[in-house]
Amino acid sequence: MNSDLQRASMWKRISAFLFDFIMLGIVAVLCAWLLSSLLGYDRWQRQLSDGYARYGEQYGVNLRMSLSEYEALTEEENARLEEAFDALSKDPEAVHAYQMVIQLTILTLTFAILLAYAVMEFIIPLRLGHGRTLGKRIFGLAVMQTDGVKITAVGMFIRTFLGKYAIETMIPVLIILMLYWGSIGIVGPIVLLLILIVQAAVLIGTRTNSLIHDLLANTVAVDYASQMIFDSREDMIAYKERMHAEAAQRQPY
Repeated sequence: MNSDLQRASMWKRISAFLFDFIMLGIVAVLCAWLLSSLLGYDRWQRQLSDGYARYGEQYGVNLRMSLSEYEALTEEENARLEEAFDALSKDPEAVHAYQMVIQLTILTLTFAILLAYAVMEFIIPLRLGHGRTLGKRIFGLAVMQTDGVKITAVGMFIRTFLGKYAIETMIPVLIILMLYWGSIGIVGPIVLLLILIVQAAVLIGTRTNSLIHDLLANTVAVDYASQMIFDSREDMIAYKERMHAEAAQRQPY
């Protein structure tokens, strides 16, 4: 094994990422389904749908029409559509159902993704050791600090929850949701673009070709079979001093 940086190949990293992404998605969907059932999301969604159907039928319009259908409306149909939405917005039960759907959507997604990251990207790597997710174990990768010392639980926490979950996942997800609901302006796309630019800059500009989560945790993905990973900084220093002393002894006088 080599104490120098044995950086994992890009193809192995991509393969491990895709596998972990699929597994993370499966766990997140299962958690979202469970949470939505516990929180009664379907009940509020049905109540909101009933409101759309009721006012749509009353005013003779489809409140869930597509963009192409909306653009094809006549002036009279457009006027009836505005009246229907105005009446819907004054219905306290429909408004409350709409607010509950939005709040429960955000709550469910937030905690479902959090639980998925906690299991797949924190608990499992701690159990397998050396920051190895299922994908990293399959493709022979590990995670260590950039100085060659094994990653700690604190480092895994920063890498997973601050880097991957908060910055790289939840900020984009929440911005996309707010864009879908029309509750955020140009700031949302600007923030998304900045995250992409920073991610690309970190990937291209660092010698380890890492991402934001690695930059925050000061970690790097390496080839597990060939990389020497030290248990502590003291072990790493002692090893290098020993290697330096042995090299000095081999030097001719």
